[in-house]
Parts: sequence; C-alpha cells; structure tokens
Amino acid sequence: MGNVNLPTPVALAGGAICLLGGYLVGVLAGPETASRATATVASYDTGTGRLCLGGDGVQDQDGLDADGRLCGTWRRAGSSSTPSAGERFRFVTVSAGGSGDSAGGDGPVTVIYGDVLR
Repeated sequence: MGNVNLPTPVALAGGAICLLGGYLVGVLAGPETASRATATVASYDTGTGRLCLGGDGVQDQDGLDADGRLCGTWRRAGSSSTPSAGERFRFVTVSAGGSGDSAGGDGPVTVIYGDVLR
C-alpha cells in the first residue's frame, strides 16, 4: 500500500465540499420542520394536562373539535407557567394514531408542545 499526500489546502477544500454537500442533501431530502403557530388558550385542566386552544392559529391544524378548538395533552418544560384562558400560546403539535383524546375515543392522540407568550 502506498501513501498519498495531499497539500493541506486541497484536503481542507475537499472536506468543506463534503460537508456542504451533506448539508444540502439533508435540507433538500430531509423531513419538513414543524412550524410554530400562535393561538389563544380556551381552557386548561391542571389535573389531566388537557389543553384546548382556539383562534386563527389553530385553523390549519388537524384534529379540531366541533367548536373549532384544538385539544390535546400539553407537554412543557419544567419552568413553564400554567396557561389561563385568554392567554396567547405558541405551540407545535404532534398527532399519533390510536385511541385517546377524541370525543369518540378512537381518533388520533394530539400532544401540544409550547408555552405562554409573555
């Protein structure tokens, strides 16, 4: 086996091209990122962790109830304050198949990640 020695600038340029190519492939072929929406807190049950959001920010979301609200289980960071009705709330949702939150008990389970805007 022989050794191949490349000049340092050529090796660095090759590495940079590989990193840039990997980034571009990841951006173009990778999954879509979740977009954060802002809505108004309709209700929050501290016992169950069930949060319902309303307003224009939930209109494009899947899983709205008959009143046009998005309800699901709220997941938060430990330092987040408890939401109250009427407060602005920035969130991202994740829906998983299976039974759970829906009124009929057989719809997808919705998890809401977010926090009250201050």
